[in-house]
Amino acid sequence: MKTKLTKNLESTLYQYCLEQESYVVEEVSMPDKKGIVDTLSYRQLPNGEIEWRCFELKITKNDFHSKAKLSFIGNYNYFVLTKELFEEVKDEIPDHIGVLIYRAFDEESVELSPQTQRAPGFLTIAKKAQYQDLQVDEKYLTSHFVASLFREVDKAKRIEKGLQLYSDDQLFKELKKRSKTGYNVYKPDHNLYDRFIDESKDDKLTALQEELDARNAEYQALKLKLQNQNKPNLEDLI
Repeated sequence: MKTKLTKNLESTLYQYCLEQESYVVEEVSMPDKKGIVDTLSYRQLPNGEIEWRCFELKITKNDFHSKAKLSFIGNYNYFVLTKELFEEVKDEIPDHIGVLIYRAFDEESVELSPQTQRAPGFLTIAKKAQYQDLQVDEKYLTSHFVASLFREVDKAKRIEKGLQLYSDDQLFKELKKRSKTGYNVYKPDHNLYDRFIDESKDDKLTALQEELDARNAEYQALKLKLQNQNKPNLEDLI
């Protein structure tokens, strides 16, 4: 499970890559068992060549020393760290690996800003990465990049379509499962099942009231029409 800080680093790095005019995707599996890159960016240079950058995000010293493989296979490779963590591990970072430092925006400054911030913080370069040749075949790297982009597009489309993708049985099972955890008999408003039932009742009452109002309007219109038909014609009375 990703922490809030990790998500903040991800969203800030994503915006940073966009500002560098790069295409970017997260969690890309590498070919040849080279591990998984936290974030991979693809940028086409003016001369037509492609520049690949790999980013590994770390928020704790234990995370930095994790046994998980570091997939620094790009032309330029970076750690993305907090300033505090960088001070702790900077002597352990290889010379050719760069470092980006994450700093969160001040909440008061964000509130006073005339523009909406697109990320929770910003990145500064603490150490430049040195160029290296790709450590994998570029055609396979490109195919893995495209596959990861498709995964994100598919995920976005599923979110857009929402619950209509799930069967009634799946929705019922999920609702039943959630109703069993943390049920508070003293605060029914906090319980998902009770909220669902109450809102369902409200929706039914609203629908019935709308139907009743519509039928009443039809009745009044019909009544008025009949009254007009039963009025005597003045010419017949003369």
